Amino acid sequence: MEAWPEDWLRLNAVCPYYTMFPLDFPLRQMAVYPEAKSVLDPFCGRGTTLFAARLAGRSAVGIDLNPVASAIARAKLTRVGPAPVVRLTRKLIKEYGCAPAPAGDFWNWAFHSRTLREIAALRTGLLDRQDTPTSVMLRALILGILHGPRNKGLPSYLSNQMPRTYASKPAYAVRFWRERDLRPVFVDPVQVITRRAERMLRGLPPRTAGEVLTGDAASTVARLKRRFDLVVTSPPYYGMRTYVPDQWLRNWFLGGPPNVPYGTAGQLATQRNQAAFVSAMAEVWRAVASRCSPGAHLVIRFGALPSVGVSPEKMLLASLREAKAGWLVRDVCPAGSASGPRRQAEQFNGKHQTMGVAVDEIDVTAELLRRRG
Repeated sequence: MEAWPEDWLRLNAVCPYYTMFPLDFPLRQMAVYPEAKSVLDPFCGRGTTLFAARLAGRSAVGIDLNPVASAIARAKLTRVGPAPVVRLTRKLIKEYGCAPAPAGDFWNWAFHSRTLREIAALRTGLLDRQDTPTSVMLRALILGILHGPRNKGLPSYLSNQMPRTYASKPAYAVRFWRERDLRPVFVDPVQVITRRAERMLRGLPPRTAGEVLTGDAASTVARLKRRFDLVVTSPPYYGMRTYVPDQWLRNWFLGGPPNVPYGTAGQLATQRNQAAFVSAMAEVWRAVASRCSPGAHLVIRFGALPSVGVSPEKMLLASLREAKAGWLVRDVCPAGSASGPRRQAEQFNGKHQTMGVAVDEIDVTAELLRRRG
C-alpha cells in the first residue's frame, strides 16, 4: 500500500473513540477494489472508512446514529488550517463568555471554574453557529481534548484526571477524585486547542467529495439518491449498550443533557434477542443493496462480546441470507482478536475484566449479484 505522509495521517486521531478499526483495513479494501469510486459506511463510527476513502481519492458517505461519532467523522472530510480554528476559538470565548455552565459536584471536580466557563462559551457558540469547515474542525478538536489524563508537562486535556476514550460516570468520578484529593487546575482551552490544531492540521490530504449523516442506518441509507461501488463497515456488536452513556460528556458538548443518558432507543445492538438483531442487520443489508450498483462489494468486519456467547460468523452470515438482497458471500476470514488496540471490545477488556477473552473478529466479503434481464 502507498506510504502516506505522516502529517496527513494525524487527522485520523483527532478524537479518541473506542469503536473503530485500524486505518489499514479500509485502505486495503480501496487497494483491492481500485475501480470502486464511491464508498459507503452505514456504521461509520468516527469515520475511519471515510478518511481512508479521502486518502485514496474516493468519494464517500458515512452514517452513524451517535452524534458524537458523526461530529468526529465530519472532521475527517474537512480541510482547514490551524489559524482559522484558533481565531474562531478566541472569538467564541469572547462573544459567549456569559454562557451558563452546568453546576454540581461532578462539574466542580471535573473542571476548574474558569476552564468550565470557557468550555461552556465554546459549546454555546458552536451550537449557535451554522456549520462551516472551521466550526466542524474546532468541534472535533474540542471533543478530543474535553477529557483525558493529566500530564506532568503541558496539559493535553481540559478535565481533571479521566480516561480519553470514554467519560467516567459522575458518581464514580467524584469518588475517585475525592479519595485522591485530585483538585482541578486551570487549563487554558485556547492554548490546548492551539497546540492540538498546529499538530493535527499542519498538513492535510486533499479533499474529496463526501458527507456524514446522523441517523438510523437502514432508513438513512434507503433515502440516499446516489449509488455506491464499495461498502466497508463494522456493525455494532450484539448486546453492546454503552455507546451513548460512555460518550455522555461529549454528547453534552454537542447539545445533550448535562447528565448520563441511559436510553438505548434506535440502537441496533440492543435488540431483544439474537433473532431480532439478525433481522435488524438484514434490513440494513437490504437497504445497502438498493443503493449499490450491480457487482458492488460489501466488506464487513464483525465480532462479538465475550459475555453474550454468540458466533459472529453465524450471526453475520444469517443476516446476509435473511436480507435476500442478492449479496453472494465470496470470502470469510479471521481478522484477529477484538482485544487488541483500537477495536470495538477494547473498553470492555479494560472496564470489565470478568467478561473473559474477546471473541475473534471476522471479515466477510460479499458481492452484489448482477440482475438478469
